Amino acid sequence: MTNKRIVIAGFQHETNCFGVTKAGLHEFEMADSWPGMLHDGRVISGTEGMNLPIAGFAAAAKVVGFEVFPVLWCSAEPSAHVTDHAFETICAMMLSGIRDAGHIDGVYLDLHGAMVTESLADGEGEILRRVREAVGPEVPVIASLDLHANVSAEMVEQADYLSIFRTYPHLDMAETGARCVPVLQRLLAGETLYKAFQTVPYLVPLHAQHTGSAPFNEIYQMPASFEQQEILAEIALGFTAADFPDTGPSCVVYASKAEKAAAVAEEIVNVFMSREVDLDCSMLSLEEAVLTCRQRREKPVVLADVQDNAGAGGTSDTTGLLAALIEGGTKNALMGLFHDPESAKQAHEAGEGALVKLAIGAKSDLAGNVPVKAEFEVLALGDGTCRYIGEMYGGSVATLGKTAALRLVGHEAEIDLIVTSIRNQCLDRAHFTHIGLNPTRYSVICVKSTTHFRADFEPIAGDIFPVSSPGAFLCDLEKVPYNCITRRLPYTGGASFSQHKDIGPLNSEHPIQYLRDTYDTSGDDITADSVALRVSYKF
Repeated sequence: MTNKRIVIAGFQHETNCFGVTKAGLHEFEMADSWPGMLHDGRVISGTEGMNLPIAGFAAAAKVVGFEVFPVLWCSAEPSAHVTDHAFETICAMMLSGIRDAGHIDGVYLDLHGAMVTESLADGEGEILRRVREAVGPEVPVIASLDLHANVSAEMVEQADYLSIFRTYPHLDMAETGARCVPVLQRLLAGETLYKAFQTVPYLVPLHAQHTGSAPFNEIYQMPASFEQQEILAEIALGFTAADFPDTGPSCVVYASKAEKAAAVAEEIVNVFMSREVDLDCSMLSLEEAVLTCRQRREKPVVLADVQDNAGAGGTSDTTGLLAALIEGGTKNALMGLFHDPESAKQAHEAGEGALVKLAIGAKSDLAGNVPVKAEFEVLALGDGTCRYIGEMYGGSVATLGKTAALRLVGHEAEIDLIVTSIRNQCLDRAHFTHIGLNPTRYSVICVKSTTHFRADFEPIAGDIFPVSSPGAFLCDLEKVPYNCITRRLPYTGGASFSQHKDIGPLNSEHPIQYLRDTYDTSGDDITADSVALRVSYKF
């Protein structure tokens, strides 16, 4: 067992089908919050010690004595579709590396689970299919996936095991990769793991997926409880901006007996159904956000501009919340990160201490987005090298490009903000402190993030509120112009089922069995047609 030779590779992208810009090869080659494209030995040395699945796998593999053969690792900031050129180029490099490895005993892939390309709806399903075709049916192929994975039957069928994050914010990425090692040991020893895959018939917006809050703080305790029975249960919540037939929550269960796996998958989905009414999908309006800023607190209020999250394919340059705070005369506020290379360049040309007229934001092609034109004082300038300090990314170095800290002048409102030259989700206090701004000194902190910011900002926050401001990543699912999804919107107790979309039955080439669900509706009048269907797959 100690001399087993394992190929490892990674290819990650979370696709917002409604985004503005696509992910070409350059986006996978450049560094952002994570390293740029890594090859061969740099895959290990370039990710060592980071909270990344491939780093966790490599470290755990070393402990058990696996011989690891690294091929390639890359990721790109979430955006619209991955270009066909990028997908085919990276897949070709990955498959070439697998062939060059010679004799191998297993394959580990660090994937996301919500990749959509210009031509493929199920990017990861195709990656796994090609890898399986290359190595044959006898070589174990395992992969780690993001909690936001839109798991497809193809992914489950082609992989012997899928390990999925269990936290959002994703504090367990390295741990998720490491969990693959003992499973791979079992497979290499000849053990058979039977699979059961079930989908949940409703979508969950990302701002409601926080695993530190109900119901997911309880649902994500289930995998650990099943491990005591030697049952591996993996749960994904889906990425709602990927307009894809398999978008939505699901579970994959592995056990020594098929009936055990099926029973546990059924149990997990039943819990999803019973806890649906506990989802909190609420957001503050802009008017409500301004009002809450006026309340006195001992600690800052944190407003999350959830629909302009670069980490979900947002442009990170919308100005709705900024404009509302200015109009409302908000005092002692801090905001970031604005992806605005033009303003960053102008600030650098003007120099620290200068007053400069800028048009902040709206540099992308997002419809309806307009810049905020005002005069700003240049507080500080930087090259954008930002070493993270929070629990999620601590130790990693982000590349933000030319960066500027700015202060609004000539208005009643008191607002400082940061502009960057590279799009990046504001999820760590280091995004502010690296350029000299201390978030704890502000009464209001506005972050362009959906949930990841909680890992580092919750300890200093008095209150946290998601805010509904226009952006390319819609959390109000009623407004998403879907064409391909097969699941309904969630029922959260505020309206009857008939007022929600009922997308019905899933269209799949895989063998499926449709199961009608019974809801505890507390008196709601529900007809058979208004009850969505969930899907279980037989392999």
